[in-house]
Amino acid sequence: MPRGGARAVSGPPPDPRSLRSSKAADKGGWRTLPAEGRQAPAPEWPLTTPSDREMDLWEDLWSKPQAVAWEDMGQELEVALFARTLAEAERADGRVDVKKMVRGYLDSLGLSVAGMNRNRWKVAPALEEPAEAAAASTVPTVRRPSARDRLKVVPSGEGA
Repeated sequence: MPRGGARAVSGPPPDPRSLRSSKAADKGGWRTLPAEGRQAPAPEWPLTTPSDREMDLWEDLWSKPQAVAWEDMGQELEVALFARTLAEAERADGRVDVKKMVRGYLDSLGLSVAGMNRNRWKVAPALEEPAEAAAASTVPTVRRPSARDRLKVVPSGEGA
């Protein structure tokens, strides 16, 4: 019986700053998702009649940056199953196995840091609002004194 070997999630997650990962990025390996998230309305719910909580989760999930990739890959069903499972796991009497399923969905849908790395997704830096950027540039920066500033310079041969 074979033992060990590579598995889908074995080893450390890919690092976008590493040399090997940067070579993969040149070949289209890493995908940058928009910081503002997906702007279109959420797709139609694909499962049986949802609860109010499931619909709240559904709307929220489809506004995240990862939703751009889900839409491209046609993952509406997976996202709906995650929303339904998460709503069930949130209940006070939620079962442990359901909560473990939520963790798996978080990784596979790229909603956790490890999941983002495994999917080779990164979120673009958020753009500052023009008013915030202007206000930030007019605020003077005050330098905090360092330990070096507290030292007194003594010319050689003096003191003691």
